[in-house]
Amino acid sequence: MSFASLGLSEPLIKAVAEQDFATPTPIQLQAIPAVLEGRDVMAAAQTGTGKTAGFVLPILQQLAAGERAKPNHIRVLILTPTRELAAQVQESVVVYGKHLSLSSAVVFGGVKINPQMMKLRRGVDVLVATPGRLLDLFGQNAVKFDDVEVLVLDEADRMLDMGFIHDIKKILGHLPKQRQNLMFSATFSADIRKLAKGLVNDPLEISVSPRNTTVETVEHWIHPVDKKQKAALLIHLIEENSWHQALIFSRTKHGANKLVTQLEKAGIQAAAIHGNKSQGARTRALAGFKDGKVRILVATDIAARGIDIDQLPQVVNFDLPNVPEDYVHRIGRTGRAGSNGQAVSLVCADEVRMLSDIEHLIGQLLPRKFIGGFEPEHNLPETTLDRRPPKPPTPKKEPRGRRGGHRDGQRSGENSRGHRAGGQARAGQKSTGKPGRSRSTSGSSRDNSQGGQPSKSNNRSANSGDSSGSRRSG
Repeated sequence: MSFASLGLSEPLIKAVAEQDFATPTPIQLQAIPAVLEGRDVMAAAQTGTGKTAGFVLPILQQLAAGERAKPNHIRVLILTPTRELAAQVQESVVVYGKHLSLSSAVVFGGVKINPQMMKLRRGVDVLVATPGRLLDLFGQNAVKFDDVEVLVLDEADRMLDMGFIHDIKKILGHLPKQRQNLMFSATFSADIRKLAKGLVNDPLEISVSPRNTTVETVEHWIHPVDKKQKAALLIHLIEENSWHQALIFSRTKHGANKLVTQLEKAGIQAAAIHGNKSQGARTRALAGFKDGKVRILVATDIAARGIDIDQLPQVVNFDLPNVPEDYVHRIGRTGRAGSNGQAVSLVCADEVRMLSDIEHLIGQLLPRKFIGGFEPEHNLPETTLDRRPPKPPTPKKEPRGRRGGHRDGQRSGENSRGHRAGGQARAGQKSTGKPGRSRSTSGSSRDNSQGGQPSKSNNRSANSGDSSGSRRSG
């Protein structure tokens, strides 16, 4: 089926052809006709499925048939959780609308507000915005919502996270009651889906891939390792495998900065992007990563939602995410556009519950590979796919009067050189008797009996072009 068969106009078909897109993706096949009919839509689609074009194309066609925006007014409002995603969506609006006489703008925090106010003074047909900056502009009477015809919540799972819901409700309170509502997201948790249904009117629900699947072109596995050895293991993997480009996920901004420092001390070009970085710094880091000047990009989940690279070979979870759905978001950054990708997770004993949640979500146990010289002293408990949560590791009590090991609340039992602090390792601490479980004594890695070959999950994602985010950054 072609884009023309979906009812799109000639200027839009021409713009799509100029991007070398021959056929619509599954999400586009379902969403474009529904949006053109004026229906509310609630669509669940993973990153890389082309969902941005799924709402941008029909919206532009609707706008082209109407009157242009009045001064300080907008006709379509697209809300995104991050600055990077806002800029990316605006780029899509410009690319697909190049043969139409429509105006658009993007507004987000981290940059001066006055140029944005000047742009809005003339009125724009499409405004892409982050919630925080949009409310700032509305408070200064720089933008009026009286003529909004369509509201889009992109990455709705994040937009409706509790960190954003208050801003969303404020904005909704000022919008016209009669409008079309479109919600596009990579995943919808049960609570978020319930909340979302209260904000849309009799929506057409579209699900291109189940909420718990990862793309089949991605091989993913874990390396069990003690927490304090994670940085050393990452450096080993980068150098041993000659990774020229890898995206590393850190759970915190501080952790991202610390990891960049450790990588640079090892002679590896690295940069971090997160919410505390200025817009200019984030743009420079991303540009350097894309053109090869930066070998390793360390990102938090929020900042990574603006990263759109078709052939990213490696993704590494330095920390497992707190929310299991974020695992799907993260590894969806590789294995795009028909390319194969690898997703590696460095997992310590403290993260066993997060690991179990992820495995339950995706419906498979992640293979475990042990790297010689980095075998964890605190074993990562085995996990299963039954609903009973795994027992967290229980530290062994030391004999009265003995003081040894770490007292910092971490479960890592190794010092920076891989030896146990406070003397010899206690007998029996390393498990060697589990069937099929082996530990490598060389620099290579081996799979345990649960792992086998790197996992290939069961649902394929289509073309690239989308990204995602978490808490408030606008």
